[in-house]
Amino acid sequence: MTGVSLLAVGFAGTSAEAAPDAAPTEQQLGDYIAAGLKQAGPVAGVGTGSACTSGSGAGSGNGSGDCFGGSGSSSGLSGGYSSDTQGYGPAMTSWTAAFGYGLANPDAAPPETNDWNCKPSAEHPRPVVLVHGTWMNAYNGFAFMSKPITDAGFCTFTFNYGRSNIAQGGGLGSVLPGVMGTGYIQDSAKQLATFVDRVLAATGAPKVDIVAHSQGGPMAGWYTKFEGGGPKVQHMITYGATNHGTSLDGIGALGRAVNNFGIDVLGFVELFVGHAGIQQTIGSDFVNQLNAGGDTVPGIDYTVVGTRYDEVTNPYDLTFLKAGPGAHVDNILLQDGCEQDVSDHLTIMYSPRALSIALRALDPAQHPDLQCTFNPWVIGGGGSL
Repeated sequence: MTGVSLLAVGFAGTSAEAAPDAAPTEQQLGDYIAAGLKQAGPVAGVGTGSACTSGSGAGSGNGSGDCFGGSGSSSGLSGGYSSDTQGYGPAMTSWTAAFGYGLANPDAAPPETNDWNCKPSAEHPRPVVLVHGTWMNAYNGFAFMSKPITDAGFCTFTFNYGRSNIAQGGGLGSVLPGVMGTGYIQDSAKQLATFVDRVLAATGAPKVDIVAHSQGGPMAGWYTKFEGGGPKVQHMITYGATNHGTSLDGIGALGRAVNNFGIDVLGFVELFVGHAGIQQTIGSDFVNQLNAGGDTVPGIDYTVVGTRYDEVTNPYDLTFLKAGPGAHVDNILLQDGCEQDVSDHLTIMYSPRALSIALRALDPAQHPDLQCTFNPWVIGGGGSL
C-alpha cells in the first residue's frame, strides 16, 4: 500500500507551489492502471496480436495450441487437471476451520453434494454447480453453503479444478495438497465445461445454475462466453468474483503499473501465486479479453455479491457487472441493510446473509427474505463466533 501511495502521488502530479490535488480514489487508480501507462498505444494484449507475445513477458501454450500468456507475466508451463471429490467432510460454520480441514483432506466433498442419482424436481428443475476460488477447493469453498442449498431441494454438484503443480505454473502454494484453482483460468473453464456436461447428462436437465466464489466467477464467465456454456446456464451467482480484476490490496495494481514500464515484476510474483493469481490482476490480458464484448451473456440472470471488507477483490465494486442485451444483473453489496455483517473475501462464503442471497436467487418464492447477522471478519462463524 505504501508503493501504491507513492504511485498515487506521481499520478496526482502536484507541484511545490500549487495546492495539492485531491488524492485519487482506489477506483480511479485502478482505471488508470488498467488503461496502461503507455498512452501512445493500446493496453497490452487488446488487439495487439498473439496473446503469447503480448504483455511484458511471453506466456506459454497449454499444450493444445492455445496461448494464455501476455498477462504481463513471465513464461511458464501450462497443464494441470480437475478431479472428482471422494467422500464427505463435515458441515462447517467457520472458514478457518474449513480451510484447515480442506488442506488436510483435499478431495473431500462439502456435505450432501454430488449425488449422481439426484433428479431435479419440477419446483427446482436445474441442478446447482458450486465453483470454488483460487487456492481453495470444493470442500472449504462450500462447507457452509452446500447442505442448506441441497436441503432446499436442489441437486448440487461440485468438483476440484485447476490442480497445477509448480512445474505447471501453480505457484509455490500448490505444494499444499488442498490448494487448487491455480492453473490458467482458460484451462479451468474447459474443465468446468466438461463437468457441467456430465451434470446435465446425469440429471437430464437442460441447464444448470452456478454458485461461484472469487476466481470461480470470471472462470465461469469465460466458460459461458468462450466454451459453449452460455445456453447451458440460467443463473450465475457470484461472491467476491474478480470479474474486472483486482488490485490485490494495491500489490497487483502496483505490479501492473511497473510491468507497463517493461520490468517484469508480475512474472516474479507469478512464481509464488501461480498463473491464475496473476491473470486476475487489473489490466491483464485475461481480464481484458473476458470483458471486451461486455460483461454478460444473453439469457443468463446474474446475482453479483460484493463485500465492503474484501481484501482480495478490491476495490470491491470491480466485482459488479453491467447488464448487456438479454441479461439481467442484480448487484448486491452485502452490507446494504446489514452493517453488522463484516465478512471479508473468504468468510463471505460462511455468511448467513450471503447464503440467503443465493437461496433467494435460486428460489425467490420459497426464500424471499434475507438474513442479517454478525459474521466475523477473517474467522467466519456462520453468524457467530
